[in-house]
Amino acid sequence: MSNNQPHLRTVNVTRYIAPLREGGSLPAIAEADDDFLYVLKFKGAGQGPKALIAELIGGEIARLLGFKVPELVFANLDEAFGRTEPDEEIQDLLKASEGLNLALHYLSGAITFDPTVTTIDSKLASQIVWLDCLLTNMDRTARNTNMLMWHKELWLIDHGASLYFHHSGLNWKEQALKPFSLVKDHVLLNYASELEEVDKAFKLILTDEKIHSIISLLPDEWLTERSFETAEEQREMYFQFLSLRVANSEIFINEINHARETVI
Repeated sequence: MSNNQPHLRTVNVTRYIAPLREGGSLPAIAEADDDFLYVLKFKGAGQGPKALIAELIGGEIARLLGFKVPELVFANLDEAFGRTEPDEEIQDLLKASEGLNLALHYLSGAITFDPTVTTIDSKLASQIVWLDCLLTNMDRTARNTNMLMWHKELWLIDHGASLYFHHSGLNWKEQALKPFSLVKDHVLLNYASELEEVDKAFKLILTDEKIHSIISLLPDEWLTERSFETAEEQREMYFQFLSLRVANSEIFINEINHARETVI
């Protein structure tokens, strides 16, 4: 696990290949000027930059904790990029997304994780459930696992539905100290039997310094919440939310154990 300061490359999108109709951020497969394919997430989609903020924070925290996550990059869309797109809906999306967007390296040939086919050991299951409760990620259910099998390894994708407190306008301090009741629907809940051990290990990794280094990656142009006077104030909100949640992880661990007792 690297101790280096996290860094995201910036690529320029050169070709829009195909839309991926699933997902609230209306992602697409696109090619960039480094000749790689990416799953491109647009800041001009329905949930706006907040979905990209959650994707970046969730993905980089997962990577820090040792999970396999496709490389995240900033993806720049030139203002002229969408002019030749014949589909008006896509053209409008591209126009609304000029500037920095977010993209994940496309895992060609990957298949969706199926819990009835692939067995996950209790430690890994506990690690994933802990992560998703920290992030309040509602999108890891049996209906939509947001996990892929690629080269016989498990990869985590799509954290854009995390940190949903930032859509509601509610008090973030209150939300940080709430359990995550939606864990009852988590696809790996039944297997998460090593939470205490995982909690100790992950809290040693997720120091305030590490959390701050990830939050510092957020570009100013995504931090447009009007209730904050500056982008730095909005970054501080995300930092404080996560720091407080890590420090009080017993709140969501108790909720996980309660949910396990209910379903097992």
